[in-house]
Amino acid sequence: MRLLIADDHDLLRDTLELWFQRESIEVTPARDLAGALAAMAAAEPFDLVLLDYGMPGMDGLAGLSRALTEAKGARVALISGVAPREVAEQALAIGAAGFLPKTLPARSLVNAVRFMAMGEQYAPVDFMTAPAEVAPPNPLAEKLTPRELQVLRELSAGKANKEIAIALGIQEPTVKLHMKTLYRKIGAHNRTQAALIAKESGLM
Repeated sequence: MRLLIADDHDLLRDTLELWFQRESIEVTPARDLAGALAAMAAAEPFDLVLLDYGMPGMDGLAGLSRALTEAKGARVALISGVAPREVAEQALAIGAAGFLPKTLPARSLVNAVRFMAMGEQYAPVDFMTAPAEVAPPNPLAEKLTPRELQVLRELSAGKANKEIAIALGIQEPTVKLHMKTLYRKIGAHNRTQAALIAKESGLM
């Protein structure tokens, strides 16, 4: 069995790779969507492609859709530690082979991967049926569009404009435009002040 794992967290990706290799599963690693797409283009179809929902280049479910298009018929699934049930439901609806929370025990993860590789669709019942957690609205977040919020989170992590563009799969001038708009909306004059405002608001 051949598995492609794309995740930007090196430790997690390496740990998963070791687990699967113990199960005689051949693993090809990638760190972002671009790397995953390149690996798919360069090889025969994988039995399963496992994509981290939050890694660079994914842009939400747009990355999943692109991978499904370019996977040469391979089955594609999502793995995430933060995506809510609604994202899992949408992923399954557009053709994902499954959705794996990163909280799954290693043995369950291996079993789920084998299950999906055989043509089945998988998502843990307890995750899919758990009551949705409704977080209180954040006043600052409500001022911003989803993309502006993504940019704010990335700049708050100390990333330069070029790094933000790569992480979000957009052009650098677009990043600058979003930054200019979000500065105005939250009353910031520069990236340092914007990050401070985001932190003080409890958004970051």
